[in-house]
Amino acid sequence: MISARTVTLAIAVLGLLVLQYTVRPILDWRAGIDFLVIALLVLAVRVRPGAAAAAGFAIGLIADALTPEAFGAGALAMTLVGFAASRLKAGFFAENIWLNAVFVFVGKVAFDVVYALAEQRLGGMELLGQLFVWTPLAALATAVVGLIVMAMVRPSFERRHR
Repeated sequence: MISARTVTLAIAVLGLLVLQYTVRPILDWRAGIDFLVIALLVLAVRVRPGAAAAAGFAIGLIADALTPEAFGAGALAMTLVGFAASRLKAGFFAENIWLNAVFVFVGKVAFDVVYALAEQRLGGMELLGQLFVWTPLAALATAVVGLIVMAMVRPSFERRHR
């Protein structure tokens, strides 16, 4: 039998995947919200590192399907972020909501750094501009939305402790 927590998690992850390909293109910000990173982090803190890495790889392949010139960069970045997030979940995914925001911020920054270096499209000042200007702005926007998503998902996971 499938638990309510599993259903809630599946709905949250699928909803974030839908938002990535419906809302994000409409917003068209250079420092846009990365719903895929949020989906991965919400999932990664609730599963073991191997499963989180596999989920990151699958989500990365979904993202890479639309960017053939950098195919594999998203899968690599999501795999590493998913694995690291799952390993660090005990230290960072606490009851403190602000730690969750920092967790999402750092996860998005890590994703962008690995992605930018793996795709090898940018170099020199463009790469520095991306990593030191646009990446923190995108991470901040992603952290705000991630905070909202985690606040919405958290109540269904707190019930298991009671």
